[in-house]
Amino acid sequence: MSCMSSTPSRFRLSAISLERPFNRRTDAAKKHEHAVAISDVLHNNRFAPVEHCGGPYRLHLELVVRRLVLTVTTENGAPVLCHHLSLTSFRRLFGDYRIVCESFANGATRLPPGRLEAIDMGRRAIHNEASALLRERLMSKVEIDQETARRLFTLIHLMVSQNTKLRSPGT
Repeated sequence: MSCMSSTPSRFRLSAISLERPFNRRTDAAKKHEHAVAISDVLHNNRFAPVEHCGGPYRLHLELVVRRLVLTVTTENGAPVLCHHLSLTSFRRLFGDYRIVCESFANGATRLPPGRLEAIDMGRRAIHNEASALLRERLMSKVEIDQETARRLFTLIHLMVSQNTKLRSPGT
C-alpha cells in the first residue's frame, strides 16, 4: 500500500516561498497574480514527494542559472527533497504564455467578447500544456495534480518574467 492511499490529506502544500520577492518596480497586476496563485495553490492542492509519507509540506522556489530549484521540507523544517529543474523545455511556453496574457490584457477594454474568449482559450491551452510538462518533468520527485501544476506554472512564469526584467540588455 502506498503512502498516498493511507493519508491523502497529508499530501499537500501548506506554504510556498520565493527566493526573490517582487520588488517595488513590479506592477500591481503581477503582484496580485502572484498572491492569487499562491492563495489558490494553498487552498486546494495535491503535492506528494515520491516515497515520502510525512506532509504537509513547505515549498521554496528559487531561480539559479536558468534552473528552478525546488526545496521541499515538512512543516517543521525537516528536509524532504531539493530538485534542480532545467527550464529550457519551458522556454517556448513562457514566451507564448506571456504574449497571450499581454494580448488579453491589452484587448480587455477594446475587443469584442468573442475575441477575448478566443484569446483566453489560447491562454488556457498553453497553461494546460505547461502544466502537463511540469508534471512530467517532476514525476520522479513529486506527484502533483493538474490544478496544482497550473498554479505552480503561473508562479514560475512570474518568477522568470521578473528575473528577465532585472537583467540588463545583452546579458
